[in-house]
Amino acid sequence: MKTITVKSLTEAFRLEVLAGSSRMDRVINRPRTHRPGLEFVGYFDFFPMERVQVLGRKEITYLLTLTVEERKLHIGNIVKYHPPCFIVTSGQQEIPYLTLFCDQEGIPLLRTTETTTEFITKLDSYLVKALAPEVSIHGVCVNVSGIGILLRGKSGIGKSETAHTLIRRGHRFVADDIVVLKKLGPSTLLGTHNETTREFLALRSVGLINVVRQYGRKAFQDETRIVLDIELSPWQENSLNNELEVVPQFTEYLGVQIPHMEIQLQPGRDVAGLIEAAANNWYLKQLGYSAAEEFMKRIENEMQ
Repeated sequence: MKTITVKSLTEAFRLEVLAGSSRMDRVINRPRTHRPGLEFVGYFDFFPMERVQVLGRKEITYLLTLTVEERKLHIGNIVKYHPPCFIVTSGQQEIPYLTLFCDQEGIPLLRTTETTTEFITKLDSYLVKALAPEVSIHGVCVNVSGIGILLRGKSGIGKSETAHTLIRRGHRFVADDIVVLKKLGPSTLLGTHNETTREFLALRSVGLINVVRQYGRKAFQDETRIVLDIELSPWQENSLNNELEVVPQFTEYLGVQIPHMEIQLQPGRDVAGLIEAAANNWYLKQLGYSAAEEFMKRIENEMQ
């Protein structure tokens, strides 16, 4: 199971540390936050104590309506479960009682000036990605007209050169050589780089190039949802390469099935153009259109 520390979360969002600074090494292993509203009124069934606890204006305002003894009781009941940390939103100031409890129990108390809704949206997205199951594979990742594509094939087959051609045609580069795949949901696979290779593309006979320096910021993006898995392979003379409609095939990564297709290479073939066509064809299929089906209907109409 992947984990991150409260310290890394604090640095990522530039949070203010109010208490529990000695325990910034506490571990976060759940991808969603929680607002402990029901818990403050004494209902602890299904309390997700492993999650980051976010305290917005509703929670803080409620606590301020209580007597000192009631406040101690309600806060103490939550603190004893030792969640990873508490985060107070909207820069709220009237919380010395929380500081006291968190210092006593060694639980980081953090604060942000962002509103509750905005902050939770950003934090949940960050945690989902940071804690997502992942795998690294050899390949190239590009975004063609908004469609994430994973290019695979043996070393030297031309993956990086093809990506370079796509970049020059206005598409975006994501990762070369090592592509990190993250599972964000049952059917969602995210492709990104491993930070070390960020923005770098290796071209045989040329060497490393920095895509952003050469082609500008618009030529690169950090991540993309993978919807097509394309394998580049050598041309085979005896294989059938002119099917009217390719039988759907899939490649599975982390339990997520991605539509797969093979493009055989031959001198003179516009591989980048074929990839653009494959991306556009995939998009049209999502809209319910199939060129093969329309063609067959025309044939049927002519035969009637």
